[in-house]
Amino acid sequence: MRTWFETSFVAPTEPQTLGWPVIATGANTLILSPTGSGKTLAAFLWGLDRLMTQPVPEREARTRLLYLSPLRALAVDVEKNLRSPLRGITLAAERMGETVHVPTVGMRTGDTPADARRRLVRNPPDLLITTPESLFLMLTSAARETLRNIDAVIIDEIHSVAGTKRGAHMALSLERLETLIGRPVQRIGLSATQRPLEEIARFLGGRETGERGARWRDVEIVDAGADPNLDVEVIVPVEDMSDLGQLSAELQPGLESEGPQRSSIWPSVHPKILEQIQRHKSTIVFVNSRRLAERLATRLNELW
Repeated sequence: MRTWFETSFVAPTEPQTLGWPVIATGANTLILSPTGSGKTLAAFLWGLDRLMTQPVPEREARTRLLYLSPLRALAVDVEKNLRSPLRGITLAAERMGETVHVPTVGMRTGDTPADARRRLVRNPPDLLITTPESLFLMLTSAARETLRNIDAVIIDEIHSVAGTKRGAHMALSLERLETLIGRPVQRIGLSATQRPLEEIARFLGGRETGERGARWRDVEIVDAGADPNLDVEVIVPVEDMSDLGQLSAELQPGLESEGPQRSSIWPSVHPKILEQIQRHKSTIVFVNSRRLAERLATRLNELW
């Protein structure tokens, strides 16, 4: 694992440097760090290391690491992105003459066909990627028996469900999972925009009932957040805003109508947007309707 990491990256990122020691203790861990800073790999790499080096349980209850994604598309991306480190780690082990268990990865979402779901029950993966709703369905069916050996649950984009009915539903499923297993399960929460951290930590850990009554579970907070470096510019694409809205006999490109038109700001906006697109590697344009997005895309293509 170390060999692969050192040949793939210059150095660990801050959420990895701060997060790994905490996760290694088995503590419930909440990691805050910006998008693209490696917090998902911080959570996964420790789990993959355990999956590849520890004894493999019986086939019926083989799943030991659970990844919960509130976003179905994110679950698909994570499944794809795991292939690279798994392949790289396996090749590193082969070069070093080490024998490791190559973890199997399975995914279950609302789009998973029935036959694929049955295969997951017959041959549970080492690492299961799913959504909160699919976890609930698994806990309510015979598939719950495949979850009895889970050691850790990774909850990505936790801010998107905290404080919502969907989040309460997920929290209940996590408690049902822990009851099924009969022992504490490590919970690892990830997000770039979670606030306040203490409240999200309580949501992640949940409450447990012991001899001294109910109490919030302990959660270690790894705050690797950073203030964004913003460069804000306000651009007015016309010389005189007061001229807008005047009747004009001249047809304006990009506006689908006939007859007299009122002067619009859009013909001046389109070239400015195209200029920004050409100057940058990535550009996000926010509009308030699908129709406007489609019209804008058409006009930008024409100008290009």
